[in-house]
Amino acid sequence: MAVVSRTALALFFTIAGAAHFLTPGPYLAIVPPYIPWPGLVVALSGIAEFLGGLGVCFRATRFLAGWWLVALLVAIFPANIHALSTGMAIGGHALPAWMLWARLPFQLLLIAWVWHACLRNRQPDS
Repeated sequence: MAVVSRTALALFFTIAGAAHFLTPGPYLAIVPPYIPWPGLVVALSGIAEFLGGLGVCFRATRFLAGWWLVALLVAIFPANIHALSTGMAIGGHALPAWMLWARLPFQLLLIAWVWHACLRNRQPDS
């Protein structure tokens, strides 16, 4: 079961990271205005997600990748708060307000998933 969880986690973050480059519009829209260079921030956060997802795949990098992803999830939290005030569209369709609110506790669930899959044991089973 741990392998399935880690594989799903790795897929989640690598796909999310790639999406920053394939469809950057939704990510650009939620970068708070006080953050300079939103295009660069979106690209760097996409790279960070992608690399974090890859790091989950390997025992040697899993622990570091876990902390990397937790830090990333904390760092991008302001974008989720900003999305509440500006809205967010995916594929040209605005997300309903309840989905934007649901993203906030979802960040906590993602952190718990990362902790369980990567950080709970210093050397998790394969």
